[in-house]
Amino acid sequence: MRELRNPDYRREWIVYGAVTAALALVGLLAVSPLCGGLILLCGAALGGAHAVFTRRRYRAIGVLSCQLDAVLHGQESLRIDENEEGELSILRSEVQKMTLRLRENADALQSDKRYLTRAMEDIFHQLRTPLTAMNLEVSLLRAEELPYERRVELTRELKKQLRHVSWLVETLLKMSQLDAGTMSLRSDSVAVRELVEKAAAPLAIPMELRGQTMCVKVGKERFAGDLHWSAEALGNILKNCAEHTPEGGAVTVTAEETPIFTQITVRDTGPGFDPADIPHLFERFYRGSTAGDGSIGIGLAMSRMVIAAQNGTVTADNPPGGGARFVIRFYKSVV
Repeated sequence: MRELRNPDYRREWIVYGAVTAALALVGLLAVSPLCGGLILLCGAALGGAHAVFTRRRYRAIGVLSCQLDAVLHGQESLRIDENEEGELSILRSEVQKMTLRLRENADALQSDKRYLTRAMEDIFHQLRTPLTAMNLEVSLLRAEELPYERRVELTRELKKQLRHVSWLVETLLKMSQLDAGTMSLRSDSVAVRELVEKAAAPLAIPMELRGQTMCVKVGKERFAGDLHWSAEALGNILKNCAEHTPEGGAVTVTAEETPIFTQITVRDTGPGFDPADIPHLFERFYRGSTAGDGSIGIGLAMSRMVIAAQNGTVTADNPPGGGARFVIRFYKSVV
């Protein structure tokens, strides 16, 4: 029997045989030879029954081991068809749960690898264009006969490309921190008016040069969140609206507070979204059909990540009356 190769099994039989022989000897000497024979016969019968059940148990464990080995070598999942009750059945069930969890973790890791590969490809693509332009500009600046005006123009363009690369790297780093959950966001009582003023400040001069107006219709609404990060998220949305609003147009920000949420609505007087782009506007590296040449497709994606991390939502649509509309909601309880 293969079970005899198991040291625990051998020890059980040695102890059992010794105890049975001792009891049979005592019955033989103290009572009668018949008593000793009966004890020996009963011991042999019980030992045989024990051997049968033990063999079945070891055989079931062996089948389970073969199934686990198959899973380790590529089988999709562990199939357990027996439904008998008992400790061995519980063990089978727990092992099945463990293999399913391990398979889910392996699939998640594989998905993360594919996502990381695509993200790296996107990052490389986004960095390659400005880096190529910078290399060309540096080569041109090295020419001794280059006119002063052209040198100033190339220097200005080089600085613009450097700012673009710096912003891209910084934004991608922030997004990676949000993905990893290592970014700690505050939960302060934030005034919406202060948030809008902070978010709109960097756009004041560009909008003034284009004759655009920022209309803010906000009262005393408040929400629980992080002022700095919320301003960055809202700033990306305001920037998107300003870029798609024609000269002389307007970007309007309104707010309302309810017992359930605080809502911030941003509208512009531009052409609105292409309906085919609306489901993908907040996807990372997605560039809509109306995106400008310098658009990368991560500003709105980061806005959604920051807002979602503060128990909020953001949506976009084409409202009646024209233009584009963004609706941000910061909920007062977990949704």
